[in-house]
Amino acid sequence: MNRLALGAWILAAFACTVESPPRGPEATCVKACAARAGACTASECARGCNLVLDRLVEREGDNVIGCMAHRRPPCDDRAWAHCAARIGPHADGGPPPPPPPPDDFEE
Repeated sequence: MNRLALGAWILAAFACTVESPPRGPEATCVKACAARAGACTASECARGCNLVLDRLVEREGDNVIGCMAHRRPPCDDRAWAHCAARIGPHADGGPPPPPPPPDDFEE
């Protein structure tokens, strides 16, 4: 019984100290960013891919990485947001703003 408890404790302690890398679309994005976007460091790629996670789920990650690959430094949040906002169905900026309120008020 003591060996089982000790083994469980060691396993739990090891699991808490090991930081697992992201999986799925985020991990794919980080790898693609590191390979294609020379202006970005590994930590900037990881942060940026986390920032544009919604675009990754929409399968627009390749387009975002392509945009980042053609940008100059800095590879910051603003650059990632710029690229994410100008691809796919969001490329046109969305619907036009509503018209101004009418000037004729009846009192």
